[in-house]
Amino acid sequence: MPSRRVITGRSQEPRRRFAEELRLLRAERGESLRQLAEVLGWDASLFGKLESGATLGSPEVAQALDQHYGTGGLVLTLWELAVGDPTQFKEQYRRYMMLEAEAVSLWHYAVSAPPGLLQTDGYVREALAVGWIKSQELDQQVEARAGRRKLLEGDDAPPFRAILSEAVLRTPLRDLAAWREQLEFLAEAADRTNIVLQVLPFSVGLHGLMNTAVMFLRLLDGRTVAYTENDLRGELTEENASVELLQRRYDALRDLALSPAGSREFILRLLEEVPCEPST
Repeated sequence: MPSRRVITGRSQEPRRRFAEELRLLRAERGESLRQLAEVLGWDASLFGKLESGATLGSPEVAQALDQHYGTGGLVLTLWELAVGDPTQFKEQYRRYMMLEAEAVSLWHYAVSAPPGLLQTDGYVREALAVGWIKSQELDQQVEARAGRRKLLEGDDAPPFRAILSEAVLRTPLRDLAAWREQLEFLAEAADRTNIVLQVLPFSVGLHGLMNTAVMFLRLLDGRTVAYTENDLRGELTEENASVELLQRRYDALRDLALSPAGSREFILRLLEEVPCEPST
């Protein structure tokens, strides 16, 4: 089979190609980032990040660029290809981990599992095994998660607020001893001065983050970014309007959740329901 011929000489990697085409389209117009921002109504910094590949933005931004450049859906198509490329999620996660380590404060909403920063080794091991992680990778992954917990330890640890859906606390591990250890760890974490835990009870009903686990990171430069996640993928969101929408939904949940004191009592009551290991 003959080797594939490259016609344009441009990148064949979807995310890089998307950024490259945006740079070329703006150059052909002879516009500055500031001029583009004035016309479309988003921050110039967003378009700079799109063109550098630091973010993919939203479909609304891609559609607005299509209309502005008269490209008949090309920009949106390239955006969809970039978003659907599995390699870019790994890149996003690596960038997220880097930002997490630099964050000055963090907020999390947990749908069905404790936040990664508050997972015990036993929880991580069983959760990853259920997710079909190969046995030879388990120890490495457990060690990596344990390293993340250190972010919240020490005198200079950043403030961390976590809202836990009641489902998090009602979904036990098969290993009840490991489950007890996880609940005890959450109760202990709730006593730390830099950590606030709140439980969102089932009685709240439907809400704006029903199926979305999200972490907000406030960075040194004052920006806030969001990382949303499910079992298949994670997405780093840096565009201001999208982050603000997620934050409004998070704030609404915080107002509905139990108080920190009431949440700790809730966890302790559940602990009483977990049988202790039989004496030998």
